[in-house]
Amino acid sequence: MKEKLKILVVDDEVHILHVVALKFRNAGYEVITSQDGREGLELAQVERPALIITDYQMPHLSGLELARRIRHIPSTREIPVLMLTARGFSVDQAALQAAGIEICIEKPFGPRELLRRVDEILQEQPV
Repeated sequence: MKEKLKILVVDDEVHILHVVALKFRNAGYEVITSQDGREGLELAQVERPALIITDYQMPHLSGLELARRIRHIPSTREIPVLMLTARGFSVDQAALQAAGIEICIEKPFGPRELLRRVDEILQEQPV
């Protein structure tokens, strides 16, 4: 049996965690969740997910800082990161690139679209 790919979702909004986790579990992924950036960083190191979805604005560490720190840890450096942002909230493109963020998606988003984007990113990853 094929092993499920693991996704870490980090967002301080419980309803976003629930919707995203449900969509990805139904699509066959294993999902781990966290409500703040610091715990998300710890989980990334312990769980080594195939991909991380993070909100931008969170307690303890922003999504941008979470992505930056992930890039500085050898065991997590190559994990793709997708960021969610509030509508109308702009994040500097240079900052996104420097943090190694693959894609930035504005909230509200369609769970189907998010799943499609994640599938695309994971298909591009080397095995």
